[in-house]
Amino acid sequence: MRVPLSWLREYVDLPATETGRDVQAKLISAGLEVETVEPLGADLKGPLVVGQVLTIEELTEFKKPIRFCTVAVGTANGTGEPQEIVCGARNFAVGDKVVVVLPGAVLPGNFAIAARKTYGKTSHGMICSGDELGMGDDGSGGIIVLPPEVEVGTDAIELLQLVDEVLDIAVTPDRGYALSMRGVARETAIAYGLPLRDPALLDVPAPNAFGYPVQVSDPMGCDRFTARTVTGLDPDAHSPIWLRRRLQKAGMRPISLAVDITNYVMLELGQPLHAYDRSRVQGTIGVRRAEQGEKLTTLDGVKRTLNAEDLVITDDRGPIGLAGVMGGANTEIDDTEGTTTEVVVEAAHFDAISIARTARRHKLASEASKRFERGVDPQAASAAAQRTVDLLVLLAGGTADAGVTEVIAPSAPHSITIPANHPDKVAGVDYGRETVVRRLQQVGCDVYGQDELIVTVPSWRPDLTDPNDLAEEVIRLEGYENLPSTLPKPPAGLGLTDRQRLHRRVGRALAGAGYVESPNYPFMGEQVLDQFGLADDDPNRKVVKLVNPLSDEEPALRTTLLPGLLQALRRNDGRGSHDLALFETGLVFHPRAELRIAGRLPVDRRPTDEEIASLTAALPVQPRHAAVVLAGAREQAGWWGKGRPADWADAIEAARILAREAGTELLVRSGQYGPWHPGRCAELSVVVDGTQRVVGHAGELHPRVLKALGLPARTCAMELDLDALEEASSGHPKGPKISTFPVATQDVALVVDKAVPHADVEAALREGAGELLESIRLFDEYESEQLGGDRKSLAYALRFRADDRTLTVDEASAARDAAVALAAERTGAVLRGA
Repeated sequence: MRVPLSWLREYVDLPATETGRDVQAKLISAGLEVETVEPLGADLKGPLVVGQVLTIEELTEFKKPIRFCTVAVGTANGTGEPQEIVCGARNFAVGDKVVVVLPGAVLPGNFAIAARKTYGKTSHGMICSGDELGMGDDGSGGIIVLPPEVEVGTDAIELLQLVDEVLDIAVTPDRGYALSMRGVARETAIAYGLPLRDPALLDVPAPNAFGYPVQVSDPMGCDRFTARTVTGLDPDAHSPIWLRRRLQKAGMRPISLAVDITNYVMLELGQPLHAYDRSRVQGTIGVRRAEQGEKLTTLDGVKRTLNAEDLVITDDRGPIGLAGVMGGANTEIDDTEGTTTEVVVEAAHFDAISIARTARRHKLASEASKRFERGVDPQAASAAAQRTVDLLVLLAGGTADAGVTEVIAPSAPHSITIPANHPDKVAGVDYGRETVVRRLQQVGCDVYGQDELIVTVPSWRPDLTDPNDLAEEVIRLEGYENLPSTLPKPPAGLGLTDRQRLHRRVGRALAGAGYVESPNYPFMGEQVLDQFGLADDDPNRKVVKLVNPLSDEEPALRTTLLPGLLQALRRNDGRGSHDLALFETGLVFHPRAELRIAGRLPVDRRPTDEEIASLTAALPVQPRHAAVVLAGAREQAGWWGKGRPADWADAIEAARILAREAGTELLVRSGQYGPWHPGRCAELSVVVDGTQRVVGHAGELHPRVLKALGLPARTCAMELDLDALEEASSGHPKGPKISTFPVATQDVALVVDKAVPHADVEAALREGAGELLESIRLFDEYESEQLGGDRKSLAYALRFRADDRTLTVDEASAARDAAVALAAERTGAVLRGA
């Protein structure tokens, strides 16, 4: 909302010395976001005067049309003689009043004006357009042509109100009243402790039976509709300079007198209005829901197909406007033909949610919808209609019709019961009852009661719905800067939880292994689960959907970290970074079996344990996961040798890193799941309470998934459940035991069937070797025709060590033989060469 300071002074008697910066500081202290103060005409220097074109000589010998003009400027040039000026514009004629800048003046942008020779003539000044004066778009697209009644020689700086300050306010969704001069003036008056001249306090005639007929079929969507008629309008009347300039300063383009007046009143009172050409409206004006598939061409020339939820304005032919959003082209006031002499003025109040949905559905945001969806004062409709009628009578020479139509759905004012000390408890400051009552009354509330206050909120503040809203009003008007800063005192000895420590260790370990953290938004679209190839009954397909998502393409909370990570990998690969190793740790979300509604926690005290537990029970299940994705080279090539591309083994090793940080043993075996290649996918498991539990998968992604997501070839990924790792761990990780005795290494090569997983062989060797086994490592896998087409050889290095002695060869060999024997019993393994 752009607020000209000169306009604001009409409603509040600000001290003459107050600048835009001073007002900005006051409004920011009161809770409004005043982003900038734009000085208009700060670098403008006269003489800038009104002139009258006397003669025009067309200079035709140049590539573009040039005109040599003589312009009367009165005594502004010191001689009283006509001023000779060269101009290329063609939207003015002899006798027109124009704006002339004389030599010695400076225009916005530090553009100095001097007499200069051009096109074979000497130009003593310049005939100005709106852009050259910093006025913005005035709709003419050329030289400013002033009304004929303006006197020659008049100071144009004052006439066009070129010097001003404009406050640009970012209005938050809960403060729709601030999208009007009336609302900002009220906040300014409160901030300065000055009286407000409310522009909505007008004498409005009572409704009668002679007004234009209106039928409201949906009182829930439209609870108030005011219609007024003005006849005898002068079709040639134009908006006066003061009206056009105020619209321009507020960021709106002047269009025509009737439209400019409705826009002006909307900016002044915050009530959107619409003016219909009465000769184009057929029969009763109605308000109803659209029929599915109905058509309407809006004022922007777009033919729209309506939805059954859209609220529309109709006449006997059908829809003539999208209620609260934009009017229809078939009842538009067309000033190009100059035939509109009678208008019907609409001032209505529509349901905020309905208007917001319609505007988004049709991708048609307008000044009207922006106000309706934030909340418009329903009591201001009659005053806005009266103000519009008054201006049409004053500026267009019209006559106000005696008929007044008002359709009103009965409604009671909203009242809130609040303890008088409630704002004190919320802010931790002793305001006292007198201050609370005074501040609420300044906002516009009616307050009754002593210790228990009954507060009736004003019609222009639909955002005030409960005691905490009222407390916020008191606190912001008393000044957020006056709230004491008190540091909380946490109890000693708590520190980080085990879950938090594991989370930090995991992040450090993956970063140390060469991965780059890539946090992503916790949202996803369900179509990615189809691209992953998940089964229809997969638990990850059960998602928690958001009521108001940031993006319609990602309306659900993620059940896996991979969509966001893979999207980040694709984006970086597309921008030239081809060797990538990314990781993320974060929450995933699964719906609970029983849907519960979360209650509202109090703000004046600490919630009880029962209240917190009830809130937690209503939230989705939120386990913490860790995931990595890899593409390109894992080891770079250089003078030291060849590089190595990332493969499935790197993804599995990332999982082993996490398991080591959690202090648990990770079981790895061949698996098959979702987006992973069925022949290059590892199933990751841990043992929890004696039961083996799958906690994730790792490996190379399926080519079908890579194609669907636009990923590089041979992209690999890993994801596992960190909470499950923590549950399976034996507590805090312990440092390794250090023995001073030497290690005994024994190598074994076992021949097994190809179908036997390496994990089963390793588990048998580990169990059979007993306590003397320090570590086991697979260092070779071999296949040949000599072994048989369905056989493979797995070679392991077994390290044995005792804590209290040096092992003999016999002891190490016995442990190795026991390990081989158990492996042979469980997997059918045979010593190679035996």
